[in-house]
Amino acid sequence: MKKFLYILFISSINFIYSQDIISGKVLFEDEGVDFPISGANVFWQGTSKGVITKSNGEFKIDKEQSTNKLIISYIGFNTDTLEVNDNKYITHYLKFSDQNELSEVTVSKRRSSAQRTYLMPQNVVMISEEELLKAACCNLSESFETNPSVDVNHNDAITGTKQIEMLGLKSPYILITEENIPMVRGASQTFGLGFTPGTWIESIQVTKGMGSVTNGYESIAGQINYEIKKPSSDMPFFFNLFNSIDGRIEANAHVRSKWSEKLQNTLFIHYNDRKRANDKNGDLFLDKPIQDQINLLSKWQFTDASNGLVSFLNIRYLDDNKKIGSVDFNEKSDLSRVWGGEIFTNRFDSSFKLGYVNPNIPYQSLGFQFAYNFHDQESYYGLNDYDISQKSFFTNLIYNSIISNTKNKIKVGLNFSSDDYHEYVFKSDLSRVDSSFGGFFEYSFDNTNNFNLIFGLRYDIHNNLGSFFTPRLHFRYSLNDNFSIKGSLGTGRKIANIFAENQVLFLSNRKNINKTFAEKLYGVDPEKATNLGFSLDHKVFLFGGQGNLIFDFYKTIFDNKVILDYETFGEFNFYNSTFGKSKSDNYQLEFLFSKNNWNLTAAYKKYDVKSYYKSGLKEKPIQPRNIIFFNYGIESNKVNDKNWKFDITYNRLGKQRLMQNPRDSFELVDPHFSVNSQITRVFSNKFEVYLGGENINNFKQDNPIIMSNNPFDPNFDASIVHGPIFGSIYYLGLRYKILN
Repeated sequence: MKKFLYILFISSINFIYSQDIISGKVLFEDEGVDFPISGANVFWQGTSKGVITKSNGEFKIDKEQSTNKLIISYIGFNTDTLEVNDNKYITHYLKFSDQNELSEVTVSKRRSSAQRTYLMPQNVVMISEEELLKAACCNLSESFETNPSVDVNHNDAITGTKQIEMLGLKSPYILITEENIPMVRGASQTFGLGFTPGTWIESIQVTKGMGSVTNGYESIAGQINYEIKKPSSDMPFFFNLFNSIDGRIEANAHVRSKWSEKLQNTLFIHYNDRKRANDKNGDLFLDKPIQDQINLLSKWQFTDASNGLVSFLNIRYLDDNKKIGSVDFNEKSDLSRVWGGEIFTNRFDSSFKLGYVNPNIPYQSLGFQFAYNFHDQESYYGLNDYDISQKSFFTNLIYNSIISNTKNKIKVGLNFSSDDYHEYVFKSDLSRVDSSFGGFFEYSFDNTNNFNLIFGLRYDIHNNLGSFFTPRLHFRYSLNDNFSIKGSLGTGRKIANIFAENQVLFLSNRKNINKTFAEKLYGVDPEKATNLGFSLDHKVFLFGGQGNLIFDFYKTIFDNKVILDYETFGEFNFYNSTFGKSKSDNYQLEFLFSKNNWNLTAAYKKYDVKSYYKSGLKEKPIQPRNIIFFNYGIESNKVNDKNWKFDITYNRLGKQRLMQNPRDSFELVDPHFSVNSQITRVFSNKFEVYLGGENINNFKQDNPIIMSNNPFDPNFDASIVHGPIFGSIYYLGLRYKILN
């Protein structure tokens, strides 16, 4: 009997060890960095056989004979089902969950719609699709109004555009990328944020301070990267209809097609127009332009997980037309008698991305990016003509691996970019070509516990900037489970596109006293700056909920800054600030808190932004000295897939310095605030209706256009704007989805 039991025992051991073992690793990707997921569930479909991933994301599970369907799930991420037909090592990336695929409890308790990334050395704020749905979010420029990391301001009193700022600096100092490919830059700086519809966006990553060297040398204040919805995770059909009291009508449709198990496509269709002539303040100028836009994007995705391949192809076309100026203006008007203008923009974008992850060596990967864009703007502002076209070519090659072990990772690569500008202003041809070839190296260390850092260095050879190094450093250290510190230091450079970035110059009769703008790079030297900062993050537990108290400080010091001088009314000038180092200091105290089905964000921001003008050191004009921000959102419990969602945002802008002008007798603008709110009724997981209002308190700037009654007077100026023009705006919309 003992001998029989011994033989049975040995046979059992041999049987156990002779079974096939499936091993792999579960990760998620954030800002180009891979992070392991600890505690993910890995199990065979229809069985109770499963395991949990280790701290490094790895797992091992016995192969199941009854099924080849392996399910991987983790709270806050999409649940994926893999077909396992061999014993190859599995490297699988989970994606942040779409709000429609998670239960309401999971979303409200586990993941905030806007959250900080705690494991990364960079100070990154993740804005999810759920956060974007809190407001109208007609386009990218309106996607930050419920988040304090980015400031949204009115650009002027005529074109209706909004500008964004970060750390006290305007958008040209922010690297804005679409899926990590440079997008809103050069010729598209003024209007480009309005060319990406909000419904197309899957998520936005906002990086404070210098970005990664892999994305170039330009990100001085930070980086904003937005991801377009992927065909693999998008729903088969989505439709959105929007209408506001200012006459704006917008329609969006997404149609996904599955060509095979590996090839999928989504067609994005966007149309908006405003035919209504709005003049609520009675100055005989349109408060918002008459406009129409058609925007089409075809996005293709090919995935071959077994061979470690994934690729994307984007092809996009945009046609945007705006009519601005006097309410009496039309295309046949005599421009010497009626002030008006038109802005015609055509744009073509194409990009291709290919990624390869070695199935047998998962820490080795290779990525290739290619993009070609053509942007053409023909416009006139009264008697000022302005035409610009830009052909851009960008390619990037990135290789990822490790040194010795997965705690030490490296990233090396090469990129080339070229921008061919044809620009005509003040009857001068300012055409030029910017081309750059660069290489970069980035080393990251992560002890998988409480410390990690990223050090990057790139070297570029530029036909107009010369040859130069760009160093950048980011680190994170956790003192304990509840308190961490992040820091960053780096340099950045950019060429000032004087007129493309500042088309408000054409909205006045100011006299240009600069006589050198037709020279190379407008007669000014390129800009160079150093950015340094840190962030303190402390978790708090109150009243059964969890929150974070965060303090950020960032300082930007310009070794060379281009000053746009508006200080003498009736004139404008631009030059390099050679009299001293201009600077921008930003302090932000933020409190995030969530409990059950509601969340709260409160923030206080203080700015100290000063530049050296020829007339001396001065505070940046039209820059609030401080901002108070508050956002509150709540959802009711779902009953038969029905519930209510409510959101309200309060934004108070402190005093702002005004440049000298004949309209205002004061130097400082008094503080003012705005209130935005939206309520959504979800009737089912397929259909919902939303109603909202912006600037509900109806604050309006008095007399926004100087000399609007005589636009051909030398004092005419529509560029000095520090508040809303239109007043309250209310809107109504609906969303319809087909989920499978």
